[in-house]
Formats: sequence, structure tokens, C-alpha cells
Amino acid sequence: MLVRRDEFRASKAMVHRVMNTPNIEVHYNSEAKEVLGDGQVVTGIRVVNNKDQSEKDIEVTGFFVAIGHKPNTELFTGVLDMDETGYLITKPDSTATNIPGVFACGDVQDNIFRQAITAAGTGCMAALEAERYLAAKESGE
Repeated sequence: MLVRRDEFRASKAMVHRVMNTPNIEVHYNSEAKEVLGDGQVVTGIRVVNNKDQSEKDIEVTGFFVAIGHKPNTELFTGVLDMDETGYLITKPDSTATNIPGVFACGDVQDNIFRQAITAAGTGCMAALEAERYLAAKESGE
């Protein structure tokens, strides 16, 4: 497991689970630089230490990315309402933002679950709300 900082930001319970799982090796201050493979399967990962810039290769047979805790919302700074960490704020029980006709869904507005199934669900919600918004505009409401 690569941890970009020198400590976990996860809950104590999650840290305990990771540290007590024998087949998990934790690499702090580490970031993936390159996924290595033979053209068919993953054979390793090239890792860079973000403190001293040293690199090392780690043999692995799979690579799973679980980043995304910083939403990619910089484009909307000063335009759409955001919380202090950059997640877009939507109206309660809605995907509507502070601008009429602009809807937010998935990882840019869900700072709790951050999961693909949640993103798909809120994506559907946003599409339905956008459709209703456009239909109301066409009918003059």
C-alpha cells in the first residue's frame, strides 16, 4: 500500500486493520510513478519517494488506485459553491448547485462515500434534474 504522506489519514479502525493484515506492506511518502508489465499483465510498480525523490520498483501482480480524496473542482472555484476541501455543495436531497441549471454528481460532490456506484446513482439524479430543468425552461416555467 502506497501512502503519500508520512501517516495515514484513515480512521483508527481502518489503520488497525491494515497494519494487522500480514500480506499488506505499507510504503509511506510514496507515489506511483509507473505501472510495470510485460504487455499482458502487471509485474510491478515504480514508486517515487516524495521526500527524497528516490525511486524503487516493487513486484506486484495488480494495481488498484484509491485516490480521489481531492475533488477535481478547481475549474469551478469562485463560480460554484464549495466546502473548505473543494467538494461542490448541492441543495439538500438534490444535485442542484447554487447556479440554476448546473448540477453536480459523483466524486466532486460526495465527500462521504466517494464510490463508483454512488457516482452512477447521483449521475442519474443529475441527468433527471437537468432534464426537468430544461423541460420547465421550454414550457416557460
